[in-house]
Amino acid sequence: MYLSEPDLKAFLKDHPGIEYLDALVIDLCGNAIGKRLPIAQAAKILAAGTPVCGAMQLVDVMGNTADPMGHGFSDGDPDALARPLSGTLAPVPWSQGRRAQVLCELTDAVTGTPHYHDPRRVLARVAKRFTGLGLRPVLALELEFYLIDLARSETGAPIPCASPLTGRRERQGQVLSMAKLEEYEPVIRAMQDAAAAQNLPVSTVISEYGAGQFEINLEHQGDPARAADHAALLRRVVQATARQMGFDATFMSKPFPDLSGNGLHLHLSLQDGDGNNIFDPARPDGEARLGHAVAGLQATLPEAMAIFAPNLNTYRRFRPDEFTPVTRDWGENNRSVAFRLPPVSDGAARRLEHRVSGAEANPYLVTAAVLAGVLHGLENRLDPGAKHTGNAGAAVDETLPLTLWDALAALEGATILPGYLGAEYCALYHAVKSAEFADFMDEISPREYRWYL
Repeated sequence: MYLSEPDLKAFLKDHPGIEYLDALVIDLCGNAIGKRLPIAQAAKILAAGTPVCGAMQLVDVMGNTADPMGHGFSDGDPDALARPLSGTLAPVPWSQGRRAQVLCELTDAVTGTPHYHDPRRVLARVAKRFTGLGLRPVLALELEFYLIDLARSETGAPIPCASPLTGRRERQGQVLSMAKLEEYEPVIRAMQDAAAAQNLPVSTVISEYGAGQFEINLEHQGDPARAADHAALLRRVVQATARQMGFDATFMSKPFPDLSGNGLHLHLSLQDGDGNNIFDPARPDGEARLGHAVAGLQATLPEAMAIFAPNLNTYRRFRPDEFTPVTRDWGENNRSVAFRLPPVSDGAARRLEHRVSGAEANPYLVTAAVLAGVLHGLENRLDPGAKHTGNAGAAVDETLPLTLWDALAALEGATILPGYLGAEYCALYHAVKSAEFADFMDEISPREYRWYL
């Protein structure tokens, strides 16, 4: 589970120019935090880890702590130990060969047990429950992002990127345009190369609907935590590589009000003990169990919205007729629904696509919440209702909490999700995000002065 000394020695033999090691931890908001160590100290952290403030995984998007449930100021802000995880040691391609990075998990400095509020651990606990059903989740995440200018407007708004080929600002997206991929080939190729160097299994890349918007897909994994690792680390690759190439990149859900939003889509199937897909329609119960899984996602969607859409901007995605789900519907080969069944050539590849999350959401928590919904549906044999045909996005489902304050209230009153993610963790997440929202609202916006002064 943890990085071994032979693996470290083999890595350093293959990368003799490494001078520093970045020990990374992913926090509640999905951001990478940690510390940079001289490579000479790398061997020392294998056995005991390296000290990191334990409450740092509970900071808000700005890195502020609100002492959630007594973690921080109240308990003396104790250190945890960051332990390097096996299979995550990799070079940092944008460091000119001088740095490596390794993903870590936080453990208690006294007992050595992993922190229950590490998002990776939250996911691992949910995923483990599939073992009792004789099942294994197989999943992949895909991320949408915008390439933007490094500069900002006077108001701080993003500026559309300029083509590396023509120098002209992007004004309109060209979905699935091969010409756009070729136009941005230097940037996209650098991202693909950096991902390969870090053993991130990038697959398809497409030009998306927005001006300068792209999507990068990842290969399916039989380990949910590893699939979420890939998504979390791919965001670092995209942003760091873009900056190295003279651009910036954002996973903000709705950086441009009049353009399409950025989503984090999750593709999921379930395998039995023999490696067979239980959603395969050739199985007698294949469609029924797929329906149960979808019904669980429908039931838990309101409670999980604050995880899928973690900040005020994310809710700007949820508008009618924008290929962002605004209902709990499911359907075959239909991008207007929340839970899409993509067309596949082989029934053994049958899967569902969860289309709700914003691209900036924490991939571990998104995956944990999706798996919780699937478990709930399977365990209770829930009925998803009829599949939707046609446009499911013409009208908003008023029973969904499609504002941040309603989503936080739904999480606070949740009765299903705490049974899977843990009641204490749900309360911690609610506390952090509620304090973040309160801080956000404390600042008077320019519009308030224009409207009310």
